[in-house]
Amino acid sequence: MTDEQRKSVALEYLKGFDNGGVTSDGAPLLDLFAGDAQVYFPKWGLATGRDEIGRLFGDVGVTIKAIRHHYASFNWVFSGGDTVVCEGTSHGEHLDGPWRAGVPEWGAGRWCDVFEIRDWKIQRVFIYLDPDYAGADTGRYPWLKEE
Repeated sequence: MTDEQRKSVALEYLKGFDNGGVTSDGAPLLDLFAGDAQVYFPKWGLATGRDEIGRLFGDVGVTIKAIRHHYASFNWVFSGGDTVVCEGTSHGEHLDGPWRAGVPEWGAGRWCDVFEIRDWKIQRVFIYLDPDYAGADTGRYPWLKEE
């Protein structure tokens, strides 16, 4: 696969989240994954295989009312191999409240995903972000208490 082909799979994955877990051709998001794929999400852990990945997405998904990724500002990094990194921003609404990258500057909405994509399937995606979407966890950070 070329870097652009891998990027197209990663974009389909991200757009699937914005579309409630459905890809552009109407298939479930899980169809983008290899059977033994792995997904890491902060505060959830590592899911291996489509069943566990489905559980992870279900657990996280019920906490998010809506999400929109900001495609125009994505930063893509290609390894020359199977690894593709996408850094970006988002906005949406969590059960605890809304979020938008940069509002406040320290809040949720900035993220980075590291993908391994082979044979048109996601083999691995490790998601790096602050899962405190609504910015409620401020008590443990003295610099945020002062704001």
